[in-house]
Order: sequence, then structure tokens, then C-alpha cells
Amino acid sequence: MCATKVNVNIVGETAYDVRIGSGVLGQMGTSLRKVPACAQATRVLVITDSNVGPLYLQQAKASLVAADYKVNDITVPAGETSKSAEVLAELWEAMAALGLDRSSVVVALGGGVVGDLAGFAAATFMRGIAVVQAPTTLLSMVDSSVGGKTGINLSAGKNLVGNFLQPAFVCADTAVLSTLPEREWACGLGEVAKSAVIDGDDFFFWMCDNAAALAAREQDAVAQAIAKCVVFKANVVAQDKTESKGVRECLNYGHTLGHAVEQLAGYGTYSHGAAVAEGMRFAARLAANVLGTPADVVEAQDQLLDQLGLPALPFSAAPESMLDAMKRDKKTRGGVVRFVLPSDVGKWQLCTVADDVILQQLRTWAAAKAAGSTAAGE
Repeated sequence: MCATKVNVNIVGETAYDVRIGSGVLGQMGTSLRKVPACAQATRVLVITDSNVGPLYLQQAKASLVAADYKVNDITVPAGETSKSAEVLAELWEAMAALGLDRSSVVVALGGGVVGDLAGFAAATFMRGIAVVQAPTTLLSMVDSSVGGKTGINLSAGKNLVGNFLQPAFVCADTAVLSTLPEREWACGLGEVAKSAVIDGDDFFFWMCDNAAALAAREQDAVAQAIAKCVVFKANVVAQDKTESKGVRECLNYGHTLGHAVEQLAGYGTYSHGAAVAEGMRFAARLAANVLGTPADVVEAQDQLLDQLGLPALPFSAAPESMLDAMKRDKKTRGGVVRFVLPSDVGKWQLCTVADDVILQQLRTWAAAKAAGSTAAGE
């Protein structure tokens, strides 16, 4: 398969390319020598995790060494717990001990956890050095590797500390997706579905037509989906690179309830994409209540998520606990929870929603879970 190149051009930032295709990881070193921020660098630090490292670290390092970079690597434990202040501090100390300077480059080889953590380390070490994203999961290819968000978690919630640093280059090798577990594949499809609902009819109906192909990991459909998501996100970020104008907040569709589910269920219990899909189902029903969103929009989204292997989760929690978790979400302002709500496919509003309205919807949500659990046990 030929590689696809998508250019991300954000006002006030250096434009960068996202290269999508099978085998592009093995060409990463050659690609970086053509990137201004990396062309003259001598030192590269590859940050990966304990799942990805044994599979792809040597391939990435060989490519970089062949391009005359001096390469070091650090492997962090796989999983959301590595997005912590403790692990970040260890990275900073290691980067200093290795002698990295402002001309050095960090390569984030892994999924969203590695991308966020390594990106934040690069954004803050010596007040910022270049970072290259080499995503190895579908989720990170379609979402977190593009747009410049970096960060770590606190006990109070996800991604509460972070910064913005646009990557110098993104290397999305679709060949590595062959080793992705089914859970993580469905996780990525949750973010693809989110993008399609927010983007509009063309992307959404393309998704409906290709849901089976995507669930089956057909290469052509997967590459097209990644490219569509990158173009969508690049267009959004170009309008609002630091999430200060309200435009970029559309990317948080499904995340308000999704993040609460992840926190209360325990990080790692459900994949991020599965939690986001649950949040999309909730937000669409809340939108029907608040905005009068047509029932057929809610049903069409449900059907798409079902076809992608993202059924409703068998999880619920006390509505008051869910609301409390939502109030710690980054989109909350003055203690008032805000939701991205779709009025139709491709049309959305950022809405402040009163606590009593949210609690009512959460009670309905929890009751539906309880009814489903009872029916399953009969």
C-alpha cells in the first residue's frame, strides 16, 4: 500500500506531515532528516512502553541509526498509571543524565499514554524540545498523535496537567496494527465514530457503509478512516489550537461521561474508546432532552457503535458520584458541567447543563443498566 501524507497547517505553528501507510516506521529516520526541526539533530530519545518496546523498538531505532542519529531509549510500564508526575519526573532526570539539549528530538513510540507522557516531557524539558509521534494504536493514530495535546493524570481525574506541543512529524505505520488486541482495536473505533458524528454526513455515512470492513481491519478501509480522522482533527485544531475558542471542544464529544466512567470503574477497567462510546450514547440522549435531537440520530449512532463492536457498557454508578466526577472534568466552568451535544450529524453545541437535568438523565441511564442486568440474569 502506498503511504498517504496529510499536512497539518496551524496558524502560528510550523506545519507538519502525518505519514500513513504500511512500513513507514522503517523509513522514519529518512523522513526525519527532511523535517526542519529534526534535520540537524544528533541525539534522539525514543520513549516507549513495556508492551510496544519488544515489538517495534528495535525497528524504530534501526531506522534512526541508519539516518545517523545517536539513539537512546527509555521504556516505561504499559498502562494509564504511567501518565503520572512520578514517571514524568523520572523521564526528566533521565533526559538530563543522557545529555539531551534543545536540539535533541523525542520520539514517542506507542499508544496514547506514551504519546501524552513523552509529549509532555518534550514540551517541558529545557522549556520545549521537538517531539515526533510514532503511534502504534488505532486510537493514537486517529486522535491523540495529532493536535499537540500532551499531559498526565492526577488522582482527581485524567489529563488535568499538560501543555500544547505540536509534533514535528507523525509516523503512522498501519502494519503495526496487526498486533493490536481486539479490545484496543474497538477502542480506536470509538474515536473514529466520534469524529464521524461531529464531522458530518459524508464521514458518518461512509462509516456506516464501512463499519464491517473496519471491524474486520481491512487495510484500505482502515487507512482511509485514519486519513479522514486526521483531516477532520487538523481542520478543527487549525481553528482553535489551544481549546480557547470553543471550537476544539467538539473533540470532547462523549468524553464528559466517558472520563467519569473510566475514573469510577478504575482506570484500565474499560478502554478509553469504549468509555467514550458510552459517553456518546449518553450525550445523544441528553441532547434529545435538551436540544430536541431527533430520535433517528440517536438510533443511527447506536447502530453504528454496535456494528463497530462497541456495545453499551455493563457499568453504572450512583448518579451523584457520576456528577461529582463530571464536575472535575476540564470542560467544567464555575462548577457547571458542559457537554458537547449533537443536534444532528455534523451539528453540535457546547451546552451548560444544570445539575438536576444531568442527575435526571443519569438516573435514567443507571435504571436502564439495572434493567439490562436483571434481564440478563433471568
